[in-house]
Formats: sequence, structure tokens, C-alpha cells
Amino acid sequence: MTMARRDALAALAGVAATTCAAAATPGAMRAGAGSADGLNALAAAKGRRFGSCVAWSPPAANRGSFANPAYAALLTRDCGLLVAENEMKWRALRPSATRFDFARFDAIMAWATAHGLPVRGHNLLWHQPKWMPAWEETHDFGARPAIAAAALLTEHVTTVCRRYGTRIASYDVVNEAVDPADATLYQTALSRALGGAAPTLDLAFHTARRAAPHAQLVYNDYMSWEPDNARHRAGVLTLLEGFRARGVPVDALGVQSHLVTQGTGMSAAALEPEWRRFLDAVTAMGYDLVITELDVRDNRLPADPIVRDRGVADYTRAYLDIMLAYPRLRDILVWGMTDRYSWIEGFEPRKDGVRRRPCPYDDRFAPKPMRAAIAAALTAAPARA
Repeated sequence: MTMARRDALAALAGVAATTCAAAATPGAMRAGAGSADGLNALAAAKGRRFGSCVAWSPPAANRGSFANPAYAALLTRDCGLLVAENEMKWRALRPSATRFDFARFDAIMAWATAHGLPVRGHNLLWHQPKWMPAWEETHDFGARPAIAAAALLTEHVTTVCRRYGTRIASYDVVNEAVDPADATLYQTALSRALGGAAPTLDLAFHTARRAAPHAQLVYNDYMSWEPDNARHRAGVLTLLEGFRARGVPVDALGVQSHLVTQGTGMSAAALEPEWRRFLDAVTAMGYDLVITELDVRDNRLPADPIVRDRGVADYTRAYLDIMLAYPRLRDILVWGMTDRYSWIEGFEPRKDGVRRRPCPYDDRFAPKPMRAAIAAALTAAPARA
């Protein structure tokens, strides 16, 4: 038994204790119910859902995990939907070409099920070389590489989807396949063996439809509304058009929504026209929308946390008001509930050295203006059938 598996089984054993600890935390809720003033309750009143990513950890670790009682309390207060931050990606599930390790994701599923929280699947294929496992990029696909590559991808998608059955009703089948530099599709060892990126992505979706006919199948990417995203958006539109032309079973576009404030140089209102044109083009093709990974980098804002928090909140509200005007949008997920565990601090720290504040709660788990902005946007949103 691997150390990772032993740790994950320990976390499974600790689910009951963590549940009790979270229930004893002020503001925590009954399993699956949500608190009356929680964000998911506000979303549900308009026919939508609010959720967040969650990580795995050993019991009581200082991480954004279900096994951290303080973080679990935020999830159970505000969320009606969860997604694993990393634990379903190939790097986590596939230690080798011949072996799966589901222990950590199973622990997340067990906790979510105990609390009546559905889980999205993220993701079945992250189509960039740097995010695939190292063994995949050096894998020997043999004398008939296309057949071997198709078999490997089909096995992966089928195994994951069938393991969780109807417990997962929405999958990010393919993640980030478009290169924002030139709007072309990334190539991986898998796609080179299979004969190209498009056949690889198509196979992933067709396999997911067969293995999970009940599920919403999503293409997920980080094209956004900031000015330097125009080429990325164009590449995504081309990909979505190709899916439709080839009859690929894609149901929705996952709009990651890793937003970047523009300071005083450009207002949200200035970004709105081009962004609406993009969303209109997507929905005109018949695709639904999912906000899959919302957070806000406080770029070009002063170090003063009060000023930054207000700027982030205003930016969030303007963005959500636009997104929530689309009836095809149902689910809104943030990429972490609290600044303490946000991935952004490690990915892109501020040049002035002050800590990022990209999430609805601060590093002490206190609600910020961003949370109030999300609540206000949900309250003001048109009802969705």
C-alpha cells in the first residue's frame, strides 16, 4: 500500500469526526441543507447553484480540505456543489500507464456524499504536455501508436466515469486545449500518437458520452474578458464550432473566470461589449455555460487591503451581473473559499510583496466584500427556469 493511499484511507476514517467538528462550528449547516443566508441558498432561489473547489488532506491539516474543520464549515455553509481541486487530474489518478489510484478522490466523494453535496468531475483530460503525468510524455505507444493511444485514453475516461456513475452529473471532459499564444490546439504525446489534437479531444468526449450518458459534458478553458484574451477567445470559438460541425457531444463551455483587475486603466464596462459578443456566439451554437473556477487577482490595485477588497468586489459584481443574465448559466463555482489556500499566491505573487486577496473569505475565514458582491449578484439575478 502506498503512503498516499494510507493517508487517504486515514482521511476516509476521519470523515465522521470531521463532520462532527464542522457541525459544531458556528455557521455550519445540516447535511445537504445549506444555511438560509448561504450563497447556495441565494443561488437556489434563482434556479442556480453555488460551489467551490475542495482539496484532499489528512485530518485537520491546514489546507483547503474537507478534512480541515474550519474550511469544511465554509463549504457546508455556502456551497451546493463541489469540485476536486487536483485529485481527479491524470497526475493524481494515474501513477503509471497501468495503474489508477482513486484513494484521495474517493475520500472527497465520501465526505461530499455524507453532506449531501454533489461533485463535478474535473477533469478527464488536461490537454497540455506540462500538466500530463511525466510518464505519458515519454510513453512508448508501440508499433501501432494510434490504436495504443486510443486505448489508453478510452480506458482512462471509461474507468473514471463508470466508477462514479450517476454520482457525478457534470464533467470537464477536456481542459485547456487551446494555446492562447496563437489559438492553435496544444499537442501532447497522446495526441501525436493518436494522429492529432482534434481526434484526441473528439475521442475523449465520445467516450465520456458512452460511459456517462447522463452527464453534462464540458469543454473548460481560461479565456477571459481582459483585453489580452482576444486570440484565446477566438481559438475557443473555433474549437467549439469544430465540435458542432463534427457532431462531438459537448454540452457546455466551462468559463474558468480567473479574473484580473485592470485598476483605473480600464473599467469592467469597457470590457463588457467584447465579452458579450463572445458569450453570445457560444450560446448561439447551443452551448450552456458554467463558471467553473472563479477568483480575482487584485492587479493594478493599491496595497491597502480595504481599497483592494472594494476593487475586487466591484469587479466581481460587474462580471457576475453579465454572466447571470444568461439563462444558459446554472452553476457558479469559486476556485477556493479563502485567501489562505488560494493557488494564486504561489502562481503569481504581487510585486509589492503583499498577499493576494482573491477569494470570498480572507485568510482568517472572515467574509470579505467579494462575498457580499457574489451574494448581491445572485440576489439581483433573473430567475432561471
